[in-house]
Amino acid sequence: MTTPALLTILFAVVAIGLLVYRGVPAARAYFTFRGKRLVTCPETRKAAAVNVAARKAAAGAFAGKIELCLDSCSRWPEREDCGQDCLAQVKADPESCLLWHIVSRWYEGQECAYCHRRFGPLQHADHTPALRGPDHKTIEWSEIRPEELPDVLSTCDPVCWNCHIVETFRREHPELVVDRKWDPRRMM
Repeated sequence: MTTPALLTILFAVVAIGLLVYRGVPAARAYFTFRGKRLVTCPETRKAAAVNVAARKAAAGAFAGKIELCLDSCSRWPEREDCGQDCLAQVKADPESCLLWHIVSRWYEGQECAYCHRRFGPLQHADHTPALRGPDHKTIEWSEIRPEELPDVLSTCDPVCWNCHIVETFRREHPELVVDRKWDPRRMM
């Protein structure tokens, strides 16, 4: 092999090594800090929904220094000039303030208010479970504003996807629903 070919190969190996060396922490930072989070606003001491600028965090990790900043907040645009002190909560435990994690933890181990089937760990590919409010109407948890979710979870019962669909149909089309008492003879 000639010297220019060896230098090209050496340069390619070093470039790929550097890309992997810096790229893995960048990817880890991106996946760690993406997603909607629920934090306690240091100013108001109330729940606020925030999105961390995950791409910026990944770019910072690639350069060797992660700096977190908010991409959006439920208190913006009124308080967009805040000090973003809530980021300390995200830095301290990025997973526990993730909205999906909070909701998944709340559902796990509870029973559906209608069919009494026990919830296991929620999966992203599954249908979204729902909630039954004091008015006995069901609503998907994803339809609730994230900053209101802690209050809503304290007053609602969990409902599985199947029962939510049935109850929604029952509520929207009562003329098409026939309720019958269960009769074991019909099963024969």
